[in-house]
Amino acid sequence: MKLHTQLPLLVTWNLQLIVSLLAFKPRLIIQLDSAGCGRLRYSRPQKHTVPFHVEGSDDLYVGATNMVYRINLEDSRIVENFTLEVTGGQNCLESLCENIITVIVEFQDSLFVCGTNAQMPLCWKLYPQVGNQSGSVIKNRDGTGISPTVYTQNSISLSVDGDLYAATPLDSAGSSLQFRRKGGRRTSVWMYEKWVTDPTFISASWVRRVDDPDQEKIYVFFRERNSDSSAEADPWISRIGRVCKVDEGGSKRYFQNMWTSFLKARLMCGIPEESLYFNRLQGVYVQHANDWRRTRVYALFSSSWNSTAICTYTMGQIDKVFENSSFKGLYGEIPNPRPGMCVPDSRSLPQSTIKVIQSHPEMSDWIHSNHRHAPLYISTVNYTRIVVDRVLAADGRPHNVLFLATDQGMIHRVLEDGSTAFIISETHLSNQSACLQFMRLDSRKRKLLMGFADQIVQLDLQRCQDYNGSCADCVLARDPYCAWNGSACTTAVPGSIQNIADGTTNVCTQTGEDQSRHRALPSDPPAITYSVPLDVPFYLTCPVHSLHANYSWEHPAGSAPCPKTQSECLYLIPAVKEEDNGTYKCVSMERDYTRVLKSYQLRPSNTGSALRDSVSGLAVAVVSTLLNGALLSE
Repeated sequence: MKLHTQLPLLVTWNLQLIVSLLAFKPRLIIQLDSAGCGRLRYSRPQKHTVPFHVEGSDDLYVGATNMVYRINLEDSRIVENFTLEVTGGQNCLESLCENIITVIVEFQDSLFVCGTNAQMPLCWKLYPQVGNQSGSVIKNRDGTGISPTVYTQNSISLSVDGDLYAATPLDSAGSSLQFRRKGGRRTSVWMYEKWVTDPTFISASWVRRVDDPDQEKIYVFFRERNSDSSAEADPWISRIGRVCKVDEGGSKRYFQNMWTSFLKARLMCGIPEESLYFNRLQGVYVQHANDWRRTRVYALFSSSWNSTAICTYTMGQIDKVFENSSFKGLYGEIPNPRPGMCVPDSRSLPQSTIKVIQSHPEMSDWIHSNHRHAPLYISTVNYTRIVVDRVLAADGRPHNVLFLATDQGMIHRVLEDGSTAFIISETHLSNQSACLQFMRLDSRKRKLLMGFADQIVQLDLQRCQDYNGSCADCVLARDPYCAWNGSACTTAVPGSIQNIADGTTNVCTQTGEDQSRHRALPSDPPAITYSVPLDVPFYLTCPVHSLHANYSWEHPAGSAPCPKTQSECLYLIPAVKEEDNGTYKCVSMERDYTRVLKSYQLRPSNTGSALRDSVSGLAVAVVSTLLNGALLSE
């Protein structure tokens, strides 16, 4: 699409987007204090950290500056330090004389750790303390091509079945950034230099095939600069690449030590009918399944118009493109074996097959998301990281819950509801905004592990106490982790009360159930009485719990909407008259649930003019401040 036609469309679509996104607010805002999660604070801030954690384990390893910490998650304490100071960097500049750890993976018989080592990357083997035997560190090998020389450089690493894969530049200038196999049982192999242009690697994943391990592949997610530099072209293209695990490179005569199976395809996320695409891949989470074809890819994208989107794909869809699409730019016959197929001996592949890989590795077809017509979720929030948990609800059905980290250090908990998304809550982890350095999911322990510059935070995913007001509060949350057990909102078990499908609360008052036991309809709160002088402004406040509810005031003259901030909504009487006395109720309505949150009784007062003037001035100042905040939040 040409630029002159795209700009008006973008303006029109952005207006529509802004209106539609008003509905995508978190239902609850949760302030997480120190008692609400496990925290471990470092003795000094860390400019960069990298984690290693095995699901279900009590140990978290964190690579920092000149150090690897072994942290016990049960009591949030450091139980072991591994010191990894610079080796052989006596002539480095003071600002660079650090060993910043960038890689921790389980490789062969140990934890394999690599760091910048004053721009001369090195790797070590770590053996943690076992019983009375103390831990040990063994210098292992040169880390060039595994760890970047500068920690801010783009890099990823992956350990697969005894082999080590990595993408990182070879020097401080950032040259030769490509995906390689750098060590292990198999031959070291790398990419042909013309396959990618100025790439940024996001992640890599090994997808197992238990019934056919020789066909297993490594998938690489990245974005690269668009070779089309015309004004109407987007500068970035998002990609998925793949290589065969058994690929040993070509023969000694042709393509030796280079991938013979590398293919790449474009990841499409957007609104095709509008020709609008989110082209900048930011994050990826791969949710593995027993059947590799059902393995799901959740991809986080950003756009040039300051919006983010999440699209989902399945490995079955992805491999269908790689195995059936034509090769972009190839007009002759496709050779046999088909380029990109996994073969027992890649060194015996004919040159005709390898030449297609060399010159035409890109698929003509794009990889479309599961929801072809639009992303699963679009937001104006700047998300930086994504993980996805699969949760069994009380009825035994599985649901996917996304955890999205914002650039302000907050966590959005999002229910994947078919082809739409429902934002359950927004959790504020601290009073000050801070950027996450890493985020890891431990589905077995139901924990979210997050690393900041100054601390490690553990968030319990089963925070059912946040919806414990009544059965209705618990059901309206639509949180698959939680259900009403008759007296409290707690971890969902078979038979407990939930309604993940639509959140309506009629399940709380089923026929034959004791309604009072479920506290589905709490009684109205007692009225608060005020004696108010005539002719002064007066305001009433009401707490806001759910941002998805509509709030109104019922009063002697009828009813009125309630302008709200994130924490309260207000009712202003500009000048109290005799007819304003009476009962005022703040009512919230959400789905099928109506509740009186606050009740006030205003009655005449014989207060003198001096007090009237002071009350008037205070009310005007307070109401002005609160209403300004409320209007800004709408």
